[in-house]
Amino acid sequence: MTNYLEFFKICGKLKHVKRTGWVNNGVHLPESVSDHMYRMAMFAMSLDKDTLIAEDGNLIDKMKCLKMALVHDLGESLVGDFTPHDKITKEEKYELEKNAMIQITSTLDKEVGSEIFNLWQEYEDCSTNEAKLVKDFDKFEMILQAYEYEQQPHQKENNIRLQSFFDSTRGKFHHPLFQNLATQLENDRNKK
Repeated sequence: MTNYLEFFKICGKLKHVKRTGWVNNGVHLPESVSDHMYRMAMFAMSLDKDTLIAEDGNLIDKMKCLKMALVHDLGESLVGDFTPHDKITKEEKYELEKNAMIQITSTLDKEVGSEIFNLWQEYEDCSTNEAKLVKDFDKFEMILQAYEYEQQPHQKENNIRLQSFFDSTRGKFHHPLFQNLATQLENDRNKK
């Protein structure tokens, strides 16, 4: 039986989970996980049919990308946001988030819960063109946010430099659009 109230409460928790990478770097008023997921979903919404072609020539499912962007960090509502610098292995992080996703999706009808869990798992496995594109969304949203933080006057006053975020994504984009956008963003950043 679906427990909508519980599911909606869990989703709401993401509004209060601050992105750990920003917190650890001293960013004033860092974004929440839900802020991050929202802009990723808007990336999916904005793509036209010419952009939705994968490297292998297959068409990418825009709606699937949008749904995946909305659920890819849902487990963080229960376990928090981990960064590569936290004292937790990738395997431990995966197990914590997987168990959280099982708990979260158990509040929903089996069909709906399975869809959400499977989208999350597909993203984690990076097993499809859609997952690869949403991984690009994730990385690009992060560096776009880093760029925006560096441009804010109060961040500049505190000498906030977020170079490590750019370094961690350089050369790791798969889709040509996000390869180009990352290059444009770094060029803009270097001019400032």
